[in-house]
Amino acid sequence: MQGWVRASRVLALVEHDGHHVLFVFLSSRVPPQTFSDLTIERLLPIDADFRCEIDPDSKHQDGVDVYVNISSRKLKLLFELVPGVKTSNFVGEIFRAIEVFTKRRGPPPDFHWLQKYTGNMSRDMLPESSLAEVESEALQQSEEQQDDSLSSTLLDLECADITVPRQSIAKGTTPIAARESVIRYQMAMKEHHYTYTQVLRIFIGTWNVNGQPPTVSLHDWLAGDPEPPDIYAIGFQELDLSKEAFLFNDTPREEEWQAAVINSLHPKARYRKVSLVRLVGMMLLVFVQEQHVAYVRGIAYETVGTGIMGKMGNKGGVAVRFDLHSTSLCFVNSHLAAHVEEFERRNQDFHDICSRMSFTRFLPPKGIKDHDHIYWLGDLNYRITELDPKLVKECIEQANYQPVLECDQLRQQHKQQTVFVGYKEGIINFRPTYKYDPGTDTWDSSEKNRAPAWCDRVLWKGEGIEQVSYRSHPELKISDHKPVSALFDSQIRVIDAVKYRRIHEEVMKKLDKLENEFLPQVMVDNTEVVFDTLRFLESQCKDLIIANTGQVPVTFEFIKKLDDSSYCKDWLNIEPFAGFIMPGEKCDIKLEVFVDKKSAFKLNSGEDKLYDILVLHLEGGKDIFITVTGTYERSCFGSSIEALVYISVPVREIPVGRLMELENSKEISSTQDPYPIPKEIWFLVDHLYRHGLKQPHLFEQPGLHSELLQIRNWLDQGSPDPLRILFNYIQCKQIIMQLPEHRKNVFLYLCAFLQEVLSHTNENGLDAKTVATLFGTIFLRDPPRSRGDLTSRVRTNQQALDRKKANFVYHFLVNDQSDFILGR
Repeated sequence: MQGWVRASRVLALVEHDGHHVLFVFLSSRVPPQTFSDLTIERLLPIDADFRCEIDPDSKHQDGVDVYVNISSRKLKLLFELVPGVKTSNFVGEIFRAIEVFTKRRGPPPDFHWLQKYTGNMSRDMLPESSLAEVESEALQQSEEQQDDSLSSTLLDLECADITVPRQSIAKGTTPIAARESVIRYQMAMKEHHYTYTQVLRIFIGTWNVNGQPPTVSLHDWLAGDPEPPDIYAIGFQELDLSKEAFLFNDTPREEEWQAAVINSLHPKARYRKVSLVRLVGMMLLVFVQEQHVAYVRGIAYETVGTGIMGKMGNKGGVAVRFDLHSTSLCFVNSHLAAHVEEFERRNQDFHDICSRMSFTRFLPPKGIKDHDHIYWLGDLNYRITELDPKLVKECIEQANYQPVLECDQLRQQHKQQTVFVGYKEGIINFRPTYKYDPGTDTWDSSEKNRAPAWCDRVLWKGEGIEQVSYRSHPELKISDHKPVSALFDSQIRVIDAVKYRRIHEEVMKKLDKLENEFLPQVMVDNTEVVFDTLRFLESQCKDLIIANTGQVPVTFEFIKKLDDSSYCKDWLNIEPFAGFIMPGEKCDIKLEVFVDKKSAFKLNSGEDKLYDILVLHLEGGKDIFITVTGTYERSCFGSSIEALVYISVPVREIPVGRLMELENSKEISSTQDPYPIPKEIWFLVDHLYRHGLKQPHLFEQPGLHSELLQIRNWLDQGSPDPLRILFNYIQCKQIIMQLPEHRKNVFLYLCAFLQEVLSHTNENGLDAKTVATLFGTIFLRDPPRSRGDLTSRVRTNQQALDRKKANFVYHFLVNDQSDFILGR
């Protein structure tokens, strides 16, 4: 993430002799094809200053990007990684490399081998255990090889306002990043603009009480200074030496010493306990003044046992961490391995505590090193070697501590950088704190005659910490150790609420502006698509144009609405339904409506309507709604047989409500008796009977689509010439037999009367054709809507139909009807 937008990088985790470095490459091609495409932008050694955190909003599931915050010294970087197995493995390898470094023993890593990537720079010219210059040189070289648009977007704390490479954004190489991650990142980059430093006094105290109860006042130890501290961190070791405490981790000493501490806190301030954590004999208490309680967040505590079998709690460490304002603090109380010769075991205990102390309430879990300020206290048990105990005591009595401190194991190991690398300790100008005969200031008088040693220590790590005092308190004599205290003035970053809101608003405004500017934007030429009258099996098409009017590429897709199974109705087809449009270009969408049998049935029954709302979704942008409408001309196709047998008129003439009633009613109430079969089927079979029986290859070849449409129109219109098939009396009788009983009787009665009239033709001068012409239009009436003002063409067709009506009646005037009358 470069400022507000994405910019492609290639990451590589490089290992050399067990040391790891994260390489960040620029690439002239994405993905790179050869090594010559790559240019080193940054080198990030995985050392004590390297941190890697997964953004808390990242979800570990397919399809969601993973955001990783990486910091090294003052550099802060945000990477968005494509989700998948490769990303999981890569991030896992980074955390493994961090763990490898944490568990490493000996001096800090030698990154001398990086010189081949950073120019001919002498390692001796670099500050001890620092690669800042190496990284700076690498950054400078990589910037010189970049073009202007990329070099202007390089990120560091000194250049938080980023120039956005608009041209590359418009080309689609750097779309806007995830909103929340960008906001957090931008606010972190601008932190120094809305925070100020508040110096707080922190008291650190440690005492190995040798299993003794608190029979003395702790006031001189905890409250001997004129001004009260803001924070107390007080650690005890060997709180209880009983077997019960070791086996069951339960002891009354916890409550006793906690009460003693609370009663001895500085009387000029009121304190609230932040946390208490205990493991067997190690206990850590943390208090803050009540005025700071509201700004304490993220409290957590953990324990690590390194004693018997490397696990038990007789040795190890306990820790408390929390955030105060914008600074994270961690306090560690430890009791390391005993015995003079076991300094390597003590080193091992320290590294085990560092690697195993994990505050798991965070994702990823935070370790001790992942804090701004770290205070390490306790009975570290490092002794004095290489000096005779008698000589040690003589030097101490003369207050000549320097020769003795040169033989201090902790000083020696720290100088060799095998333990507490990066930590500091104040000047020791007090007598050794171990070992005394309990109740006295007398050195160990036992047979072991141990040399006095500074077993009880306080160290710290972090920027903005200044030690005010470092001292022991020999007046407390109940143990074989003397308590130690250290005062610190610590610079705590405090958020200025007014400035924070102002800068947050500026970030939000800039982000909103960029989002509006670089959001996908399209113009659709028509959001209301209206089709002409639609008929069964007769498709219609409409074109829809989507134009990219924005500055970034647009990925579009028609998506389904809530509870819908598809993005459009069955009778509608969209081609293409998804696509990609570059800025300034357009995409032509074809909308095709085609009503087949399934769709026709839904439309006839009212289950569906020729109406749909399409949702055009723009990836990273808004949705556009498009309506599609049309009028469907109903057909016998798609109608059920159960409904058609009750329809005596053409389907197109029946009211829509009546057709829906026939389709949806299980028991149809009608004054009309149903046809034995639908009239449409009778028309089809009759036509085939008369014209198709001798047709070669009948049924073997499919018909033309145009012919199918003609058949559809013929059936839906009730046959444009319903009487053209009636060539003989038998066929005409079949029609009459289908009439209701009373209508049939009336027709036959009148025909019988007309036959009687024609029997007197000599007297009245009438003939059968004349009478049939007169009565044809009376017996066979047209629907009212088909009469009236007619065009000449329609009038001609009507005259032909009237002649056929006359021909129909003529059959009943010239043929014997006795079989009708007799019911044969």
